[in-house]
Amino acid sequence: MNVVLSRNFASAFGLTLICSLLGSYLAGFPYLEVIGALVISLILGMLAQTYEPAISYSQAGIGLISNKFLRLGIILLGFKLNLISLAQAGVKTITLAVFIVTGTILVTYNIARRFGVEDHLAILTASGTGICGAAAVMGISSQFTSKEGQEERDREDEVVAVAIVAILGTLFTLIEIGLKPLLHMTAVQFGVMTGGSLHEIAHAVAAGSAGGPVSLDTAIITKLSRVLLLAPAAIIIGLWYQRKRAKAAGSTNGEKGSLPIPWFMLGFILASVIGTFVPLGAPVLAMLVKLAYLVLGMAMAALGMSVNFRVLLTRGRNALIASTISSVILLTFVILMSKLLF
Repeated sequence: MNVVLSRNFASAFGLTLICSLLGSYLAGFPYLEVIGALVISLILGMLAQTYEPAISYSQAGIGLISNKFLRLGIILLGFKLNLISLAQAGVKTITLAVFIVTGTILVTYNIARRFGVEDHLAILTASGTGICGAAAVMGISSQFTSKEGQEERDREDEVVAVAIVAILGTLFTLIEIGLKPLLHMTAVQFGVMTGGSLHEIAHAVAAGSAGGPVSLDTAIITKLSRVLLLAPAAIIIGLWYQRKRAKAAGSTNGEKGSLPIPWFMLGFILASVIGTFVPLGAPVLAMLVKLAYLVLGMAMAALGMSVNFRVLLTRGRNALIASTISSVILLTFVILMSKLLF
């Protein structure tokens, strides 16, 4: 049995690694860099479903990779966060990030619920829109335990949420680049706008670079200020969701669930501390960040191999509308704040 599992894992490892490497390669092309390596890896994983014999043989390993490799990738992504640079960005940038993340999650979730979107999909879409795209969707989803018989539907929700932030992030990247000459912003203001409003790090980089090096640096710092909030957001959302589910189940026995501490998020913070204060050197840090995206790409590919993407056209439609509305509100808010404060 162990031999079979080992072979399943080896097969899944090879398939997802190919998708991740190819996703990283394709993301280097001019028109595909806006989409980003993680989303491309997800799409490649979905396309790999057409080779059914390999997918069926690797199914057990695919589930392991989509779960464990996700956590490892998010931990390694912590090396991208330089805490000193974030501190130097000032109180204004951090405060703005807190308002953006909190406000966007609340607005997106409530709009989605008004449109009839289920709780699980609504909070995943809201988290991806407010924090950092696909990584936030997967990080927040790991806080939730699927009910018996609900596992496949929850995985579909993850894919739908990732697809939504990928579509909107790409669309709003193009919109913000088009708005640049009309807004008459300084390089810093444009960087704050792109980093504060766009969904993925890749989106912020693509749009921020259109304003020059100062704009790009500002966009990255602003975006990473939002990424830093992934850990506390995961704890708060996990605890809220746990209590909401217990209340819905009619729990009246006075027992309280344990605090859903995402241990891999603590690893994420520890990695950022090490990357900031331990003299590892720029080449080592760059290698660790590349490894983070490689591992996350494998997790995204594994997710794509296990879920039918067509659910986006059914259950994902209202969530997409809700996220679109909140993204417009977010962009308007960030434009105003960047003009007033920076």
